[in-house]
Amino acid sequence: MNHQAKPMEGNKTEQMEFVLLGFADVPHLKWFLFGLFSMIYTIILLNNSTIILITKLDSALQSPMYFFLANFSFLEICFVSVTLPRMLMDLGTQRRRISLLACATQMWFFITLGATECLLLTVMAYDRYVAICNPLHYPLIINHRVSVQLVIGSWITGIPFQIGQTYQIFSQPFCGSKHINHFFCDIPPLLKLVCGDTSKNEMLLYVVAILFVTIPFLLILGSYSKIISTILKLPSTTSQTKAFSTCSSHLIVVVLFFGSGIITYLQPKTSHSKRIGKVLSLFYTTITPMVNPLIYSLRNKDVIIVLRKFLYK
Repeated sequence: MNHQAKPMEGNKTEQMEFVLLGFADVPHLKWFLFGLFSMIYTIILLNNSTIILITKLDSALQSPMYFFLANFSFLEICFVSVTLPRMLMDLGTQRRRISLLACATQMWFFITLGATECLLLTVMAYDRYVAICNPLHYPLIINHRVSVQLVIGSWITGIPFQIGQTYQIFSQPFCGSKHINHFFCDIPPLLKLVCGDTSKNEMLLYVVAILFVTIPFLLILGSYSKIISTILKLPSTTSQTKAFSTCSSHLIVVVLFFGSGIITYLQPKTSHSKRIGKVLSLFYTTITPMVNPLIYSLRNKDVIIVLRKFLYK
């Protein structure tokens, strides 16, 4: 009887674990990828921490725009820390196993922080819209209290939706292979391991994607159409250039993040390519958080001036 019980326990334990395949198909690149992603993670931490530091310490960067930017940089650090450290551990140890609870936790943090990023980018677009289209009332509309409320709203709005989505996926039975063909626990590859009908899960995924990706993206596009229209009406070329410089960096970030996210989560299931899915995921989980601080700093004269002041002290 004891001999029969042990295999049953072993099978139960195996059912509670997944295997993140990650980059198992290119084992010869293991240490190259480990070095590359270690460098990327370090750059992300340093660059975003620098943005947070200078916006807190310099009096010239105390406007709502830089308050939102500091929160965005902190969010980027949290966002990449959900996936990159785990990926580096898997590349270094080749263990790749992750428990069901750890997988669910990682997925919840990832989709919740992703929703927060979509909402915060929308808030930042609204800030620029008020600043350029309604400058006289900007201090009244976007004061410190409103700024704090908008940031808190961005952080907490997605939580109940993502709890429901995570619960619905992980309450389903998983059968057959426990191999997740990805470098982290994401919704599309996990749904492929679910037994039976996943139409309800897919419907919820599309609904959440529309609420937190498509609608914010459309609101941002609407804000920038108004902004561009207002900028083109400005009398001097200097004023137009200054207005465009403050907004173009934000628009570049929006296109990079939303573009890759929309392709990943709103494409039909039948067109999901495993390799393309990984590349797109790498794009919005590592590349955009790495380049965002560079885009904001290199295209913002105020940030460049403050950075020079700190460097030459």
